[in-house]
Amino acid sequence: MSTAPIRIAVLGASGYTGADLVRLALTHPRLEIAALAANQKAGQEMADIWPHFAAFRNLPKLVRADAIDWAGVDAVFGCLPHAASAELLSTLEPRIRIIDLSADFRLNDPEVYGEWYGATHPAPQLLADAVYGLTEMARPKLSEARLVACPGCYPTAALLSLLPVAQAGLIRPANITINALSGVSGAGRGLKEGNLFTEVSEAVGPYAVGRHRHMPEIEQELGKAFGAPIAVSFTPHLLPMNRGELETITVELAQRRTVAELRACYEARYAEEPFVHLLPDGVAPATRMVRGSNHMVLNVFADRVPGRAIIVAAIDNLVKGSSGQAIQNMNLMFGLPETTGLEAAPLFP
Repeated sequence: MSTAPIRIAVLGASGYTGADLVRLALTHPRLEIAALAANQKAGQEMADIWPHFAAFRNLPKLVRADAIDWAGVDAVFGCLPHAASAELLSTLEPRIRIIDLSADFRLNDPEVYGEWYGATHPAPQLLADAVYGLTEMARPKLSEARLVACPGCYPTAALLSLLPVAQAGLIRPANITINALSGVSGAGRGLKEGNLFTEVSEAVGPYAVGRHRHMPEIEQELGKAFGAPIAVSFTPHLLPMNRGELETITVELAQRRTVAELRACYEARYAEEPFVHLLPDGVAPATRMVRGSNHMVLNVFADRVPGRAIIVAAIDNLVKGSSGQAIQNMNLMFGLPETTGLEAAPLFP
């Protein structure tokens, strides 16, 4: 295995996702940050806009994306909103590996993308080669992948919770209900009235009710597991905290199946996983268990309504739900142990 540095560029380094990716990359033994792009902040130092990088003055200055010298880049992380980076990424030479954290390459069908994102897909020619990067389910494809589409934070927790039991035929495809709660960082760093402190503090509320853009992503991957198109009920809520995500998922058991069988399925599927952990029986997941880490915790409980089960999962939306999973995917793309640079334990308190 080569020990040469893997030179990376980060598009959107001025956003929460980009900054967390830089934070993780700084302690990764094989990564060398070759370029940091943020069009509106071009010319500034990372420490000028992110005070926690004050001790890292050796980071490259922020530049416009079109000013990056791609000759010195082995891999690029796209940490931009949907449609902002796809056109640029489509012009890169094939030797550059792409790990995209936007929604641009998650959906297989460009028409579905257009329906949910309100625009024509900016690079449909790349969709056939894009690997959906839910790491624990995508390993066989990642080593040869040139383009990996990292899942959204909500789909990451939902799919890691649902796919094993769906694939095993333990739950019914009908009436899957996902109630999700996320910290404010999930809405991005852009100035939005609804995200101001006085709007969010001491309050909780749903948003994008009945039509959140992560719904087709969840349905696409679950449909593959069930072997037929499905529809889920998904409602996200905004919580007055910086980071973290909790999902409570209600499912109907398949005929003559039990909650004990769901638990046994998780135990078998995730026993050797470095980042996905089934908690002891009866212990409820909480965001404080995973804060700042690439870990996910989950558990399953019997509902008081016969024939139903409740699955609960927690992740850090910026790490396992975003930048950490992106680095986990990149590690496998370059033949590294997938835990490289991601071994940090959660922060508590």
